[in-house]
Amino acid sequence: MHVATGPELTAADLYDLLRLRVDVFVVEQECPYPELDGRDMLASTVHLWLREGGAVLGCLRLLDEGPATRVGRVCTAASARGTGLGGTLMAAAVERIGARESVLGAQVQAQGLYARFGYAPEGEVYLEDGIPHISMRRPGSTP
Repeated sequence: MHVATGPELTAADLYDLLRLRVDVFVVEQECPYPELDGRDMLASTVHLWLREGGAVLGCLRLLDEGPATRVGRVCTAASARGTGLGGTLMAAAVERIGARESVLGAQVQAQGLYARFGYAPEGEVYLEDGIPHISMRRPGSTP
């Protein structure tokens, strides 16, 4: 597991993360959206990713959004799906988030993955880039 804040990312790591995200979200899922949103390099953004043989197979990022952490850009390379890699990434994310509240926007078909880590759907299903999504929340715990 690789972990880095925005300023700690090397140019090569950032390139590899963006490449996977564009391959999955823009090319495979046919969702042209502004991938470069200005948040990847923030000091408060934490990136988690897994490599094999030099290739990034899965990644996600954690964004500080005041009272909650937002889990986002969760993706797995097509060649690594069904291997448990998504669960490994989410377990590491939840461990890093700790007792803090966290939220995410899940593609509807991925709700089960996030539910395994304590996320519950809230609100109605909505379309984002033509794909059904649902907001999910994992409550924080009081020490």
